[in-house]
Amino acid sequence: MESFNDFQSLGNYELLAIGVGVILLGYAFTVLRKPISKVPGPSYTKFTDVYLKYIDMSGRRPEYVHALHEKYGPVVRISPGHVSVMDPAATQQMYSVKKEFRKSTWYQDFVPGPSSVFSTVDVDYHRRHRRLLASEISESGLVIHRPVVDSKVRLFTERIAEEMEERGVSDIYRWALYMATDVIGELSFGSSFRMLETKEENQYIIDLKSVSFAGGLRATFPTLMKVTKYIPIPVLSLGMAVRGRLFEYGAQSLERHRKLVEEQGDDAKPTLLSKLYRAREKGDETLPFTELRMDAMSYITAGSDTTTNTLTYLIWRVCKNPDVKAKLVAELQTLPADFGDQDLKGLPYLDMVIQETLRLHSAVPSGLPRVVPAEGATLCGHFIPGGYTVSAQAYSMHKNPAVYPDPTKYDPSRWEKPTKAMKDSFVPFGGGSRICIGLHLAKMELRLATARFFTRFPNSTVSTLDGFTDKDMEPWSFFLMSPKNNRCLINAH
Repeated sequence: MESFNDFQSLGNYELLAIGVGVILLGYAFTVLRKPISKVPGPSYTKFTDVYLKYIDMSGRRPEYVHALHEKYGPVVRISPGHVSVMDPAATQQMYSVKKEFRKSTWYQDFVPGPSSVFSTVDVDYHRRHRRLLASEISESGLVIHRPVVDSKVRLFTERIAEEMEERGVSDIYRWALYMATDVIGELSFGSSFRMLETKEENQYIIDLKSVSFAGGLRATFPTLMKVTKYIPIPVLSLGMAVRGRLFEYGAQSLERHRKLVEEQGDDAKPTLLSKLYRAREKGDETLPFTELRMDAMSYITAGSDTTTNTLTYLIWRVCKNPDVKAKLVAELQTLPADFGDQDLKGLPYLDMVIQETLRLHSAVPSGLPRVVPAEGATLCGHFIPGGYTVSAQAYSMHKNPAVYPDPTKYDPSRWEKPTKAMKDSFVPFGGGSRICIGLHLAKMELRLATARFFTRFPNSTVSTLDGFTDKDMEPWSFFLMSPKNNRCLINAH
């Protein structure tokens, strides 16, 4: 009875403190009983993802997660519900075609609104759209588009030469972005965005440069993004504004193509989205305009930034490595004067240079989140229950010293005789049924642009004009990766 009297004598603050303590102990007990609490990782990741969100907004997530792998091993807990792996076998298991780990809802937060072939988590939706898109952008389907791609690449080198003449240096990042934008515009919608022609940095280009940061904001703070519709939050409003303008770009591009088809009829040239248009027109499959618009938006964003960044880092890396450049230029000198992409596919060292650039500078270096199937999965000896999120990030997979000796060294020759582990760990385009649909187009652009550039400018070097240094090329990662200062100055001569 005495203890009961003591309890009655407690004040409101003491009772509140006891209540909060009981709740926290209960929460801690629940968390510690969760299966992934036994997965190696920092203790705070058992309770919160706040620090991970902070890292996300700093643009350094790949480096942070990789540091955790270096400390804790091939499997590491990065938040209360998310496990990252750095293991070839586990990665193949997670991104397998046969036993699908579905995309997480993170993609819907990254690109909110109606689903697209990129963002959908619905397997049937994805299969339907990919079936209509895949043949046009396959290796064989792209053959008819070679002249268009090559014409844009040739104009890319002309613009570099002009800027070099006027300024004494050329910004490769700028012209690569304009080139990739024009290629995807003409191949998708039958008409170019004319960035290489006008040479102007308009709002569209500004939005392309910020699309990854805006998407990162949306994915990191999905709830606040909904609030900002009604109560504007300056930084978060950027994500909403960019999304809105990209929707409009997609709608405008579709409308331009519709007019071209109406004017040209059966003579209208085929595009990467042709089957989607025909399916809508013939009624073979119902494709609402919103679905067409979302796929169009995915193409004009994913088809621009990824190729831009890879090409920029490739030219920068080769120009910094005289031995690599000499070997590449020597191989290119064996080409006929009128070479085309079909000639480039037979050049082994060119392919090795592209592979090594994709390894060290993947356009998407962060983890591609997947949801563990209902029955759960064992990854690197740890059982992960169904419903939890897992991912493997290219940044870590490509820097695994057990797979790639001296992993930070830029060494194209390592691909002369790649091991099975190297092939299994190589994931610059993702994997499984959700592997990047545009990988063949990206490789064609990289082959042609690399060959045209180093054939035209075999003595190119990295510039120091305007204070340009290697620090400008430090990666800035918000799902997509780009040079921190969005420039790469090269002495093109």
